[in-house]
Amino acid sequence: CRTSDRYVNLALMLGPAGAGKSTFCASLMAHAHSLGRNMHLFNLDPAAERFEYEPTIDIRKLISLEDVMEEMDLGPNGGLIYCFDYLLNNLDWLETELGEYDNDYLVIDCPGQIELYTHFPVISRFVELMQQQFHFRVCATYLLDSHFIDDKAKYFAGVLSAMSAMINLDISHLNIMTKMDLLSKKAKKEMIEKKKKKGEEGAGEMGVCQRDS
Repeated sequence: CRTSDRYVNLALMLGPAGAGKSTFCASLMAHAHSLGRNMHLFNLDPAAERFEYEPTIDIRKLISLEDVMEEMDLGPNGGLIYCFDYLLNNLDWLETELGEYDNDYLVIDCPGQIELYTHFPVISRFVELMQQQFHFRVCATYLLDSHFIDDKAKYFAGVLSAMSAMINLDISHLNIMTKMDLLSKKAKKEMIEKKKKKGEEGAGEMGVCQRDS
């Protein structure tokens, strides 16, 4: 196991499918490399197909969702839970893949099935393992597509799912609204006006992340 005098900063990229997690990971990787920092991509999605940056660590080398669904006759959600249980029962593989990183940054691209963060303990068990056994410093970001702002019910549901992930994981956590450049002018105007009325309070609100054009 890793000794406590060495540390690695590990960031989980959470959020529903299509929120922009993989794009955000790629942007973080490009930014870190431009600053000369050591950042590595860890793919934790056994159903992922392609990446802008090749993952340094890839759960698909251990197990893939397609194989699990075919061999175990499981659906997508049941298959994902099985994949994570299998990962957590194969710590030798995980320890080998994590290698001897020292003062590095690991960005973990997570699956888009939010039940893994909000309903089931698999991700929280993974976080606990990273903290206690490997002595990694772990934080998380929760991404939510900005088009949710146009629909109060969707936005409320999205905020609740982010809150549920924050409570279940119990780690440093940042919520981010993505794709703000795709938001309608009306929604942007309403959001700015509401922000002005609330002043600088902004407690519990989500951050903003605009996608590069």
